[in-house]
Amino acid sequence: MLKLSAVIITLNEEKNIGKCLHSLQTLTDDIVVVDSGSTDKTEEICKQYNVKFFVRDFDDYSSQKNYGNSFAKYDYILSIDADEVISEKLRSSIEKIEFGENEFYGFNLLNHYCGKPIRFGGWYPDKKYRIWNKNYGKWEGKIHEKIVFSQPPKKCFLKGNLLHFTYESKEIHKQKTIKYAKLMAQKDFENGKNYGYLMLYLKPIYKFISMYIIKLGFLDGKRGFLLAKTSAYASFVKVFEFFLKKKHKNFCI
Repeated sequence: MLKLSAVIITLNEEKNIGKCLHSLQTLTDDIVVVDSGSTDKTEEICKQYNVKFFVRDFDDYSSQKNYGNSFAKYDYILSIDADEVISEKLRSSIEKIEFGENEFYGFNLLNHYCGKPIRFGGWYPDKKYRIWNKNYGKWEGKIHEKIVFSQPPKKCFLKGNLLHFTYESKEIHKQKTIKYAKLMAQKDFENGKNYGYLMLYLKPIYKFISMYIIKLGFLDGKRGFLLAKTSAYASFVKVFEFFLKKKHKNFCI
């Protein structure tokens, strides 16, 4: 079996984690799960598989993932989310890898929305690089976490998709997108970024036109429209939240 460790972070993922772990069974004999306090059956399901399960209070994504990497048996890591599944074609590509010293492997993420794959609107192809040597790279960043290397790696791209079952309903999509928009507003505020008031209207309009028309989101039918609409609303929320924080700061001064 390939000398590759899989690392997953979880929180209340009972609906997803079983499919993810099942897709990894013939790929690796070393799976690390770092949970941040699930109250559902996530741990129970994980323990039905041959995994190393740890519980750690969540502070940020990078710290959580790096913690998991520290328990990996092998140098090369596959970082995979609980709602992702290895496709057969991607599995075949990974199994053929002959690891070098410092390589960085990527593949396409095929996102699913309300049970259907999304191929337009900027959602596909969605290149992700998730396999690397932990001795040369680690996660950094609290929101937009990324792998930062001590030495430039050799990039390699694999055939096959990583299947991402991201939003099972439009309500869940809206909740998560708004939550993320507020986090991004906080980050922009802390970094001293500035917006003109026109951006409150221009950013949502541009987002919708970009996703639905320019990037052909309409070819995904109703789902393409819902994605563009929700993303446009999230753009509005981000700028609106930014102005609220700025107004509060000026009031306090």
